[in-house]
Amino acid sequence: MKTIIAACSQNLSGSRASIQTALRTLLAVPWPSQRDVGSVLQLLAVLQWVLSFLLLGIVSLLLLIYLLFTSLWLIPVLYVAWIIFDWDTPEKGVLAVSPLPPALQQDESGVPLSPGGRRLSCLRRWTVWKHFRDYFPVKLVKTHDLSPSHNYIIGSHPHGILCVGAFCNFITGSTGFEELFPGIRSSLTTLAGNFRLPVFREYLMSGGLFPVTRRAIGYLLSQKGTGNAVAIVIGGAAESLSCRPGVTTLILKNRKGFVRMALRHGAFLVPSFSFGENDLFRQVVFEEGSWMRSIQRRFQKMMGFAPCLFYGRGLTSCRSRGFLPYARPITTVVGEPLAVPKVENPSRELVDRYHELYISALLKLFNENKTKYGLSESDELHIL
Repeated sequence: MKTIIAACSQNLSGSRASIQTALRTLLAVPWPSQRDVGSVLQLLAVLQWVLSFLLLGIVSLLLLIYLLFTSLWLIPVLYVAWIIFDWDTPEKGVLAVSPLPPALQQDESGVPLSPGGRRLSCLRRWTVWKHFRDYFPVKLVKTHDLSPSHNYIIGSHPHGILCVGAFCNFITGSTGFEELFPGIRSSLTTLAGNFRLPVFREYLMSGGLFPVTRRAIGYLLSQKGTGNAVAIVIGGAAESLSCRPGVTTLILKNRKGFVRMALRHGAFLVPSFSFGENDLFRQVVFEEGSWMRSIQRRFQKMMGFAPCLFYGRGLTSCRSRGFLPYARPITTVVGEPLAVPKVENPSRELVDRYHELYISALLKLFNENKTKYGLSESDELHIL
């Protein structure tokens, strides 16, 4: 009996020692620091954004097609019926006879929703966007005030690959746009074709994006009072084909539609430039006249966007290649507003005049700030 008790005591002592050893080993393991956790959250925030913009629409479309041939076929049928019923919402905001409750037909200030449909302030203020901002990081700089008594068209340059600066500053609330420009509601335009993709269209509308069409822009500038700022990435898909680190070339010389819209509605023109936008990815740029560039151009004319061969960092290491943007600082500088008169039918000469004034204001903004945000005095802004 004494032998059994001694053996049990020895086992208990051994177990106690093993537990103590395990605890010491566990406490000796280096726990992730707050900085490490923050870096992981930033990486995940960027990952969800890239996947959403590159895959959400296509994957949702393929999923709905698949469900048509299953016992859940009623789901895609009802959703397609909803899209048909809701077709004009991206361009004209909430439907005239809206199925949404009144509380969801206005923003947090009680102002009726602008184009972009069902804009949700909670999504724009999502904590994820702060981690998204800090990954690069993205910063918004104000040079002049914007009066809430006017409407504005903000020209966003350059396009880059994924328009990170424009999205972060004019769609999310992470960089303090509303605090820097009180009384101004910002929106961002994107390709109209994006609003034909299931689920993705709801995601875009909830953030305050809307189609870059005359109807949508005109509705916002004429039917929603004042204090509206419409951000347009003017260079578009054509500009994205030439973007690469160190390049400061814009497609703007023949882009005059935004000036004509500003004149028709008396909206002030505001230049903005995102320094560092072109440094986020590496791209294989094909020379003009090559067969690959001609394929890109044809695809752009048919689909509205151009396929780019680009790469960034990998998910597990910044030294590997992948589809995530490199962590490079982006500073978006918003310039001085250019007063524009309201002319319902502006002449070509008047459009050309204000187009030249806008380019001059943009060049001034670029030259005054280039040495502050990573460029040298010898760097010039080339406009094609």
